[in-house]
Amino acid sequence: MLDENGQKTLNLALQGGGSHGAFTWGVLDALLEDGRIRIEGVSGTSAGAMNAVALAHGFAVAASEYKDPQERQLAGAQKARETLARLWEGVGTMGSTMLWGVPMPAAGAFMNMLTQWLSPYQMNPLGINPLRKLLEKEVDFELIGANNAKQVFVCATNVRTGRGEIFSGMRLSADAVMASACLPMLFKAVEIDGEHYWDGGYSGNPAIYPLIYRTESADILLVQINPIDHDRLPDDAQEIMERVNEVTFNAGLLAELRAIEFVRRLLAEGKLDSRRYKNVLMHRIDGGTALEPFGSASKMRSDMPFVRQLFELGRESGALWLKQHFADVGVRPSLKLSEQL
Repeated sequence: MLDENGQKTLNLALQGGGSHGAFTWGVLDALLEDGRIRIEGVSGTSAGAMNAVALAHGFAVAASEYKDPQERQLAGAQKARETLARLWEGVGTMGSTMLWGVPMPAAGAFMNMLTQWLSPYQMNPLGINPLRKLLEKEVDFELIGANNAKQVFVCATNVRTGRGEIFSGMRLSADAVMASACLPMLFKAVEIDGEHYWDGGYSGNPAIYPLIYRTESADILLVQINPIDHDRLPDDAQEIMERVNEVTFNAGLLAELRAIEFVRRLLAEGKLDSRRYKNVLMHRIDGGTALEPFGSASKMRSDMPFVRQLFELGRESGALWLKQHFADVGVRPSLKLSEQL
């Protein structure tokens, strides 16, 4: 059902997956440009968290500059697109430079090889991560927390407990996003308030439950960049490890989708009180299928031509989803979970 501005409201669940997050940038750019979607909440992990806070920054800036709700929405969408573009172009610029005299794509493979023998506490004892500076340059976390223009939920994994932890509101910070993207073999655990955190993908990639319990909208659009299905049997060490990582980083998501389907079925059978339980309408843009030909190893590749290629793929997928499923938003789920689980 359209609101007074001709828009439909939904939440976004943004998966992580290294540089493949540029695909999600493209999806978001298409949704924001279209203008018919109003985003209430965003949950993101790793690269999905980066996209989430960049989007929220744009709307927070607009909220601080415009009083009229319609002007705020239009300006917010444009500023979010600009912030996302600056962030990913910064990633592409870093990825096109040299590390130790070696082009970054080759250096990434070299770093992966080193992790077989050295931990990040030996390779990078100072915890240097140029992505943090880029993030702090482009995203005003205090403004996001103060304006609350969009509800943002970033998932990281507590190393001590093994549980996922959600950072939102005034707890949202560059540290939280870096924790959400902290692959333990590449980076030292990120310390926040005396606790240490690793990549949120181990516990929720992305976490969907905050969108269920802390927003009004029943519609959730999942932008997935890790494939669930893999038709060919991995038969060498690299392929096996890549598939293990895909399975691991999808496990939490699949568990949440099963729970959503279970509740939907009980609601349909009248066994649950519809006033207490939300009838979640799931939608999905399956970037996993589009990105599978590049292979998991390409998640470490972030040169500008590759980032732009992923962006264009994402824009195409976002535009196609709008064409095929915009009418479903607020009416019915377009992702049939019973066929996926």
